[in-house]
Amino acid sequence: MDFGVLLTFWTVSFLFVMTPGADWAYAISAGIRGKVVLPAVSGMLMGHFLATIIVALGIGAILAKNPMIMLSITMFGAAYLLWLGIGLVRSPSRPSSAAMTDISSSKSWAIKGFFVSGLNPKVLLLFLALLPQFTDPNSSWDLSIQLILLGLIHIFSSFIVYSLVGYGSQTVLQTRPLAAEIISRVSGILMVVIAGILIFGQIRDYF
Repeated sequence: MDFGVLLTFWTVSFLFVMTPGADWAYAISAGIRGKVVLPAVSGMLMGHFLATIIVALGIGAILAKNPMIMLSITMFGAAYLLWLGIGLVRSPSRPSSAAMTDISSSKSWAIKGFFVSGLNPKVLLLFLALLPQFTDPNSSWDLSIQLILLGLIHIFSSFIVYSLVGYGSQTVLQTRPLAAEIISRVSGILMVVIAGILIFGQIRDYF
């Protein structure tokens, strides 16, 4: 693949990742909690990798053409975001002074992060719309390999941005418990709003 095309895709990908959304809200909440930024970000990146594999294998196009399957995925993902958001509003993340993080807590944040990205249909649809535009049908590389490479570049962009957001929140808010609680609740509200937009959009399109 042409290096110029890859560089252009990385620029576009980075701009997309820089747009705040559910992933940002989750990274901020992890940063407030303290030692779970890396597990939370890793979980979200695994969700993006799943979307990459689905698109590379051609399954994504099949899912996108089946409205009932996309409706089910969207509603389930929106319900999960709604549950997480309400949980943050009711019990916001607070700075933790613990020197070490419980392993089960790290796993929990990683699993939740996976579902935040993996159940977000916008990620799958973005990959379906974006990745194929940067592939080269005349390349000696197989199309699926090209798609996976592009997906990995997007994941790298996501890793940089989400890590900066998470660790930045940790640095700024660790010594400001009241501000951390407010920001955590705002993150929860953002998740609820995104969930509502997903649900409303599906209902509007379906009916």
